[in-house]
Amino acid sequence: MNTAEPRMSNLFLQLGLDAGDAAIADFIRTHQLPAEVHIAEAPYWNDAQRQFLAEQIKADAAWAIVVDQLNESLHEDAVKKQTGL
Repeated sequence: MNTAEPRMSNLFLQLGLDAGDAAIADFIRTHQLPAEVHIAEAPYWNDAQRQFLAEQIKADAAWAIVVDQLNESLHEDAVKKQTGL
């Protein structure tokens, strides 16, 4: 059972990624997703990462809010393109 507080840096640690502020910002900037691609279906996750993300969203677990925040961040360019903002 994971007892880490659900926040972006801890989510990145849980996913086995660099959790520094600059690394998180760089990951989000360089891993933007098309609007139709769900976060758990992104091609850059390995099976364990994909499973963790999907389970957290499905279970509406404590991590779901942070996963959703990451999802929104990874779709930021697609939303801008769709809305013209």
